[in-house]
Amino acid sequence: MVDVSKWPLFSLMPPQDLACIWKACVFGASANEAIYINRDHEVFVLGLNCSNCLCTGDNQSTIVPKKLDFLSGKKVVSVSYGSGPHVLLATEEGELFAWGHNVYCQLGNGTTNQGLLPVLVSTNLLDFKVTEVACGSHHSMALTEFGQSSYQVFAWGYNNCGQVGSGSTATQPHPRRVSSGLQTKIAVGIVCGQNSSMAVLDNGEPWFGQVYGWGYNGNGQLGLGNNSNQLTPDRLAGLRVQQLVCGYAHSLALTDEGDLYAWGANAYGQLGTGNKSNHLSPVAIMGEKGRIVEVAACHSAHTSAAKTQSGQVYMWGHCRGQTVTLPHLTHFSCTDDVFACFATPAVMWRLLSAELDDFLTVAQSLKKEFDNPETADLKFRVDGKFIYVHKAVLKIRCEHFRSMFQSHWNEDAKDVIEIQQFSFPVYRSFLEFLYTDDVELPPEDAIGLLDLATSYCENRLKRLCQHIIKRGITADNAFTFLAASVRYGAEVRSADLEDFCFKFCVNHLTRVTQTDAFQQIDGDLLKDFICRAGRCGAFKN
Repeated sequence: MVDVSKWPLFSLMPPQDLACIWKACVFGASANEAIYINRDHEVFVLGLNCSNCLCTGDNQSTIVPKKLDFLSGKKVVSVSYGSGPHVLLATEEGELFAWGHNVYCQLGNGTTNQGLLPVLVSTNLLDFKVTEVACGSHHSMALTEFGQSSYQVFAWGYNNCGQVGSGSTATQPHPRRVSSGLQTKIAVGIVCGQNSSMAVLDNGEPWFGQVYGWGYNGNGQLGLGNNSNQLTPDRLAGLRVQQLVCGYAHSLALTDEGDLYAWGANAYGQLGTGNKSNHLSPVAIMGEKGRIVEVAACHSAHTSAAKTQSGQVYMWGHCRGQTVTLPHLTHFSCTDDVFACFATPAVMWRLLSAELDDFLTVAQSLKKEFDNPETADLKFRVDGKFIYVHKAVLKIRCEHFRSMFQSHWNEDAKDVIEIQQFSFPVYRSFLEFLYTDDVELPPEDAIGLLDLATSYCENRLKRLCQHIIKRGITADNAFTFLAASVRYGAEVRSADLEDFCFKFCVNHLTRVTQTDAFQQIDGDLLKDFICRAGRCGAFKN
């Protein structure tokens, strides 16, 4: 959660209006435009209105937020902006709207007329659901869904360096599917630099995510080992990517093991290598900082940021006019604050969720009362330690407790309930989840919590546990997680988790087979793993 008042544009708004902001994006050449969504899913804009990028029907600036009525009743899922600026917005229904600067056809409506009013982008997209959008300086991209499993990339707009991926350098007036090199592959993410494009793809083999890039490559920002422009997508070899972001002319990739790689332009130290030399291929950075869980960059800036698993936030690159060539530890709790306070311009690198701390919502009040002996009316004793809870909250939040706390159950009359089948960290995390909808637990303990969630039929908790396991998987614990996902089987709906752990084990086969967990594997599971790995080609030369 982020305090949006750190962005100067929002400082003019009264506290009661700030409190209603749910999601927001600050953009523009001087960070003087903003779009935000309140908790009723209404969309508002304010700011300078350069190139009519506020979509208010005129070219007037406004310090008073104006509502975009054409989006009434629609839920926004993705927003991106270009340098003109132009704006792309995708709704939950899969519609794509565009407005603002359009000299290079970046709105996708076949004209170069500036977008005073919203354009519903439909050419070549009628049978597709748009799920994600991305903008470069003057070109646009959309990730689309067709059916249940086909995810494809479309691009349009300025194409002087091949950033549309069409095989030529002609401006593309309408969305066009990026097909060369991507025909049979499933796209799972898209990002843009100023004049370059990248996509993360899953081709069904046991890899996490493969990176393809195209467009301008004069600084090596495509990571292909050269600085030649690419008119069609080309694969960046050697990385299994969990998250990919692009800066103005550099790129950052987070791998499935939490390692961070950087490549491209480095005049401002934005690669974090300790010098200003460009890199044409990925180079590992921050290896001594521990596991990285998030990276941040945007095509409007030369600034980079990252967050570690322990919650530390680092920044480097162009920071308030200074060149920072090595990752610098900040006092921030999120990467978004780096861009609010240090990026030039101070734009947002993503559509972010916002929450202010000057009042307590019902959810925040409930969270505050968890494990509070002063207000609790029930205690659980686990491993000799107490956890203080409120019987009414448990009954409201969990079917298991709703059944337990009935007059004909012995537990309903008790002040202390003993728990023996689960550990203290696991059971405490479960109870805290009922108060907060969140889980903070080491990946190794998430296995036990997954067991509990299965026993108590808590489906959302199961999904959270699987997310924790995926995010915390390493070569040392991968086979333990695989064995657990196989053990729970259909009870946990763990097919996705089991497949994820299996792929990770195959990707890091040599290291995994040297762990204690692999050495202690039972015969049936070992036989099954070897057969599956063989079918995936894991033992080929």
